[in-house]
Amino acid sequence: MNNNKKNKVFVFAFLAVFLLGDFPAYSQSAFDDPGARNVKGETGNFVSVDKKTDAGIITLGASSQVVILFKNNGGKPVTTGSISLYPSSNVSASVAKNECAQEPVETGAVCAIAMSVKGLQPGKFRIEMLMRHDGRAKLITSTISGGVESSDDKSRELISDIESIPEKIDFGTLSESRPLVRSVILRNVTSKVIDISSIEIEANAQAGFLLNTDCDQLETGEACIGTVTWTPQQRGPATGVLVVRHSGPTGVNSIVLDGDYSPGSASEASLFPDAVPGKGLLTASQSDVDFGSSIETSSAITVSLVNVGDAPLSLRDIKMSNEDNGIRVAAGGCAAGIILDPVEACPLTLVWDPVREGSIIDDIQITHNGARGILVLPLRGSATKVVNKDSKAIMLSDPITTADLFRSVPPVSASSVGAYDAPPPRATTQRTTKAPKPVKKVKRVVDVRGVLDGFRITSLASRRAIVAGPGGSRVVFDGEEAVIGGVLWDVGVRRSGVEFSHANQKVLLLFDKSLSTFDSGIVTGTNNSNNDTSDN
Repeated sequence: MNNNKKNKVFVFAFLAVFLLGDFPAYSQSAFDDPGARNVKGETGNFVSVDKKTDAGIITLGASSQVVILFKNNGGKPVTTGSISLYPSSNVSASVAKNECAQEPVETGAVCAIAMSVKGLQPGKFRIEMLMRHDGRAKLITSTISGGVESSDDKSRELISDIESIPEKIDFGTLSESRPLVRSVILRNVTSKVIDISSIEIEANAQAGFLLNTDCDQLETGEACIGTVTWTPQQRGPATGVLVVRHSGPTGVNSIVLDGDYSPGSASEASLFPDAVPGKGLLTASQSDVDFGSSIETSSAITVSLVNVGDAPLSLRDIKMSNEDNGIRVAAGGCAAGIILDPVEACPLTLVWDPVREGSIIDDIQITHNGARGILVLPLRGSATKVVNKDSKAIMLSDPITTADLFRSVPPVSASSVGAYDAPPPRATTQRTTKAPKPVKKVKRVVDVRGVLDGFRITSLASRRAIVAGPGGSRVVFDGEEAVIGGVLWDVGVRRSGVEFSHANQKVLLLFDKSLSTFDSGIVTGTNNSNNDTSDN
């Protein structure tokens, strides 16, 4: 009986082996993908080369690129579809590049998917990836694992998706009363587009911080710039925070603002300011104008005004603080409206005719459009005598020019100076030679400006007058010539003085009648011992 049972089991086992052959048997779990194996026991046609991918260690706040490979083991091309990522809370993940989706994956071909992983907080992480395709399994999974480590001791530091350069804006210590400007760069360090909703400064109203930026949206790796201007309004430290709100996972980023305003005590302004780029700078050849002491006659001093800046400079006005001290600006030099190019100069001539005895304390005010806008030169002097302008020589005509001087010189021929010898007369022809024309005498012409300065009329009659000067006194007559100051003059006696003419140049010497007496047509100076008498 027992032997019959053993024979039946043996026969059954032989038949099973004969029917099934050498093929191994498989069992199916409820957790297996129904399409993962075929009836012959083969795996799915589109698989991951590495079921688990090790991403290694990622630095906190940094991004790492991880590549996953897939292979088509089936008999026909496979087209991939959508990809879903499920990362841990301490990392963010995104697909940087999907080469599997560019074209169908041929049989036996391998394609790659690059993934960007950024560490947000220290610790281990795990990322599950699901990708759909049109193969037999329809769905494939892959796992990425690794760790996030901090580069310093701040293990709980929150890293924003927007990187700020610098991380802190420090204006330092400011001692000058002028604004400071610092820049900040915001860069998207993620693989997604980030929208910036607002950028603002949270600080006290007296801190003096001002923001200027146009950042609104940042693509992957894109950056924008903003400027923070600090205009201190009170002494001491100033602090604030630049807050950036965006659409990234962290949603916000902050930058600390810091500065300290410690102004120094005010110092006395120098006569000439420092040069400023892009502006003219007006300086003078003298730091002050001093006529000296014991001034008895009209005096003049010339000062050069020089533009030492790197831009043109325009003079607007030149005046004295006190207009009643007898000082005036002579014409022909620096004046309002003159434009001085860089390193160009103009002469400023000051003429002083003392109107009272004693010292003057005045200033010259020169306004312009250069640095500081005004140049003030001290003006000093002391007079012991008042200048009487009534006896001053007056030019009645324009002064003679250089052309007028050369116009009076007769032309000179080459033969007159012996430049060459005249040819000998011809023997065959007899010609009568004409008598040479008489040479016209030309009166020497000189510039008479200032020649009669210091001369005055001490006595005046209807046809003659007495002229006193440095060489003494002499009588001049109306309609006659007289040599005074080395110049030959045509004399014309007037009721108010004597007119001297020379080559269309006329100078008038006035007679001060306030110091004279009138008697029978005779005008005599009271301070002259040689009084003139009338022609009658």
